[in-house]
Amino acid sequence: MKLDFEKIEALKQLLSQPKKVVILSHTNPDGDAIGSSLAIAEVLKAQGHTVHCILPNRFPYYLKWMPCSDELIIHALDKLGVAQSVIEAADVVICADMSSLSRLEALTEIIATNTTAKRVLIDHHLSPSDEFDLIFSFPESSSTAYLVYEILKAAYGTEVFNQTIATLLYVGMITDTGNFAFSTINAELFRAAADLLETGIDVPTIYNNVYNSFTEGRARLFGYVINRKMKTLLKGTVAYLSLTEEEMRRFWFQQGDSEGFVNYPLSIKKVKMSAMFSEQQGGFIRVSLRSHGKVDVNTFARRYFNGGGHHNAAGGKSFMSMEDTIAHYIKAVEEYHNEGLV
Repeated sequence: MKLDFEKIEALKQLLSQPKKVVILSHTNPDGDAIGSSLAIAEVLKAQGHTVHCILPNRFPYYLKWMPCSDELIIHALDKLGVAQSVIEAADVVICADMSSLSRLEALTEIIATNTTAKRVLIDHHLSPSDEFDLIFSFPESSSTAYLVYEILKAAYGTEVFNQTIATLLYVGMITDTGNFAFSTINAELFRAAADLLETGIDVPTIYNNVYNSFTEGRARLFGYVINRKMKTLLKGTVAYLSLTEEEMRRFWFQQGDSEGFVNYPLSIKKVKMSAMFSEQQGGFIRVSLRSHGKVDVNTFARRYFNGGGHHNAAGGKSFMSMEDTIAHYIKAVEEYHNEGLV
């Protein structure tokens, strides 16, 4: 990955004097979104900027151990209107791990009220929108955290990476690569990870905090989903899972409990594509898609679920009932298969 020197200089110039900076990330934030946002915030605070990190809604409980996570402003819980106030007063708005302001949902309209702040995008998803003044978009990057690492290193040098910042970036890297298991990893990523390790971060503890800190309810929910709700199509090469709100309540569901469920069917040798449908508050169904190899779920998500993402990991939404959503998926898979795409 090669950064544009002129863009790095433009970013440094934009932040050459103390500014009021707001950092935002997407709805249903994951480890990459949180780690990237907080890492940027910590570096910019050290440079003399006033920085606030805002998320549209809650983040998973098993990530609350992350350094500085108690400083995150959760808009959905923000009864005092702090998020709107700091956004309206911001000189610079940085959006991390999202390709469009629409990923902010309720925050999107608030962003629109500030017409003077410079907007910066740092992201690794496909098709970034043109609503930003400065764009760092690298779909080939394995995570936004890795991209943030490269940008911060180019702008400020490796000396800015203390243990706190290194921990945040390492969490982002491992959660978006399946702990360095996906096809998007490369030698550059491992060199970056080595730099972070040299700060003295505790890798075994980080791994346990991310992957071994779930509730009993989550374990029982997982068993239920795999045993009762996993279905296959096309002679077992395509799978899907589904969860209704009632089923989630039955297992004391907390934000993040279903994270990773969509990946499990891909552990079956024949399965090339997997989908997860989960009912959300607000009257829609969240669609998560994963695949192996040449099966392009980004195109599938865009075509059938008004979504998008990466070649092997994408998502979208359905405003139909669960039954109709699954029927739509089955029909879409058949069409995709007939075109030779799965």
